[in-house]
Amino acid sequence: TMKNPVPQAASLLLEKLMLLVHIRPLPAGSGAETPPPAPGYYDTSCFKRGDLLEVPRTLFIHFGIYLGENRVAHLMPDILPSITADHRQIQQVVTNKRLILGVIARTASVRVDTVEDFAYGGSILVNHMDRLFEDQVLSSEEAARRAEKLVGATAYSLLWNNCEHFVTYCRYGAPVSFQTDKFCETVKMIIRDQRSVLASVLVGLASIICLGVAPSTTLPTIFIPFFLWMAG
Repeated sequence: TMKNPVPQAASLLLEKLMLLVHIRPLPAGSGAETPPPAPGYYDTSCFKRGDLLEVPRTLFIHFGIYLGENRVAHLMPDILPSITADHRQIQQVVTNKRLILGVIARTASVRVDTVEDFAYGGSILVNHMDRLFEDQVLSSEEAARRAEKLVGATAYSLLWNNCEHFVTYCRYGAPVSFQTDKFCETVKMIIRDQRSVLASVLVGLASIICLGVAPSTTLPTIFIPFFLWMAG
């Protein structure tokens, strides 16, 4: 017999909600942010200007464009650019609180950080997505220039404008997100099997947290309506 995919999909959805917004795990028993590695932790001699850098996490990947001289441009949810113009405050390493508020407010910034701050202790893959785009790869200088032109405040959307959309536009000329595609497929799987009330609630929470969409109050399919268009 075929196993019910809903519990697995619901679990994956919850994990995606926490990880796709780049929340950094805190050490056990600590209330402080985990500090990034010290400068020089990564060997940047193998990086070239315009390279697409990937930092795999447990269930998601964070992306950036290398600009040279230990600098990486990357898109991150952040509330500060919408409430202050103080560049010194904005340039400080983004905390979890800033990330969460940025996701809720759907605001972000394309910022330039050191490789250490960008990767935050994770391993780095270089141009790993090139194999998916083949002849669409732009010149390294064009990719870097595109990234530099986009530095600054921007809107944030899990579905339409996240860190993966940013780098694929810069390096391949087309903003796409394979992580978002997988996320939507998970949501579709949950919606198609409406036997699980828990799954319906999780979908509603996803719409509120990630997309800022108000839930429906119609029972018993509470939280469902916004995602019905994705069921196809």
